[in-house]
Amino acid sequence: MEYEVVHTDDVPKTDLSEVDEVPPDLQIRALDEVLDTEHVQLKLWYFEPGEEINYHAHAEQEELYYVLEGEFSLKLGRSGEEEYVDAGPGTFWIAKPEIGHGHRNVGDEQGVVLAIGAPGVEDPGLDPHGLEDE
Repeated sequence: MEYEVVHTDDVPKTDLSEVDEVPPDLQIRALDEVLDTEHVQLKLWYFEPGEEINYHAHAEQEELYYVLEGEFSLKLGRSGEEEYVDAGPGTFWIAKPEIGHGHRNVGDEQGVVLAIGAPGVEDPGLDPHGLEDE
């Protein structure tokens, strides 16, 4: 099929705490699996207060994030040059390949972040402190 339409509520939530090889222990909706995307990864991430995705980087993938709900503290930038930025609903940010990024729900309510990654390849997180500047 050349197109697909899906409502968020029709995409099952996955509890990552039940998947040993995938930290962190958050819940996601894998929209890319339901929509069968070829070139992008598309996820909704759900964060309870205090939950986070640790500071990391990717070798190939560029990631775009959008806060739908909640208040977040972002850690962004190359190792040794990290900055902290506050982000609430309506905030976008991007992490280019080999650029460190992470975020924590600092609010009192559940937070929801849309994450779009391309290319849609397996690109496990790297330690940004181990990457050399070019």
